[in-house]
Amino acid sequence: MKRLDAKKEVACMSCSGCEVACSQAFYKSLDPSLSCVQIVRKKDGVVRPNVCIQCGKCARSCPEEAITQNAKGVYMIDKKKCKGCGICVTECPFGVVVKTEGNPATKCIACGICVKACPMELLYIKED
Repeated sequence: MKRLDAKKEVACMSCSGCEVACSQAFYKSLDPSLSCVQIVRKKDGVVRPNVCIQCGKCARSCPEEAITQNAKGVYMIDKKKCKGCGICVTECPFGVVVKTEGNPATKCIACGICVKACPMELLYIKED
């Protein structure tokens, strides 16, 4: 399975480079809230990126069956099938499925754009 992951031994410096790169790629906007990777502060105070682990909960919740898993294990959203209901957004346990008004939902497709943007080299694409 191919997915985005984050190194545990490297601290995130909250630069938002990964978020900005993702939002620019998907929405042509420098808005971190539109990113499929979100930097969060955990209860223990550690800052970490929240990433899609390709759990499939979004796919199981989609009433249109617009989210399917490809041969590499990545869940992809079929923009033509997505009706924009937003159920996948509310069902994502990591808060990394994004939906804006009038657009289909988006989620991490393990493209690596955020990996290249991280100055700490914290993010990487993992293939199980």
